[in-house]
Amino acid sequence: MGKFMIIGERIHCISPTIRKALEEKNPEPILKRAKEQIDAGAHYIDFNIGPAERNGEELMTWGVKLIQENFNNIPIALDTANKKAIEAGLKVYNRENGKPLVNSADAGPRLDLLDLAAEYDAMCIALCAKEGIPRDNDERMGYCTELLEKGMMLGMDPEDILFDPLCLVIKGMQEKQMEVLEAIRMMTEMGLKTTGGLSNVSNGAPKNIRPKLDSAFLAMAMANGFSSAIINPCDRELIETIKSCDVIKENILYADSYLEL
Repeated sequence: MGKFMIIGERIHCISPTIRKALEEKNPEPILKRAKEQIDAGAHYIDFNIGPAERNGEELMTWGVKLIQENFNNIPIALDTANKKAIEAGLKVYNRENGKPLVNSADAGPRLDLLDLAAEYDAMCIALCAKEGIPRDNDERMGYCTELLEKGMMLGMDPEDILFDPLCLVIKGMQEKQMEVLEAIRMMTEMGLKTTGGLSNVSNGAPKNIRPKLDSAFLAMAMANGFSSAIINPCDRELIETIKSCDVIKENILYADSYLEL
């Protein structure tokens, strides 16, 4: 499956700093967060503008161009509930260093985002859910198969679809964690690529505990074949876990300096 893919999550409209920057179209905070994540090892930058119902097309176009022009066309995950805004971003995207990533289709109301990804030869995150959280792995894998079949029917390469089993919060859904890991293993055995929003796992836990829970879950997920995740790459403990797991899985060659690479 190759080296683990890191999608940096820190340009997100839920952050007051980023929300203000998006409202004012102020490039500085966005470029600062992009640089921090790229320097920390992100392969993709997630650009999340939220629902963006009013000016989404304009905002996504501005953000994609801003980040790519300043950082040698770094690949971007286009993240919004506004389909027209995603299309606007795809139109101006430079794919020199990687295909755009649409975040995200699901088996319900957002199924048509797979059509958009196929039309623009983009990658797509496919959330294995329809409405809310899947009841169990039978349901989760049912949605996974549905999304895979739809993507292939549209002519997409399965390699371009990242299946998201839906990482769940430990604080409140502790009994569901092993099930999610099992789903990752099942998807991997089907030859599929996987991803997920890792920070969901430790949501609501004290700040000092969060990196430990995220790192432990991530190591267990990688052992089951997890191939990428949407994370905060500035979390050093997390990055060191990814690099160490990549060494153990022989995705990267061991050297005494592997943590510095």
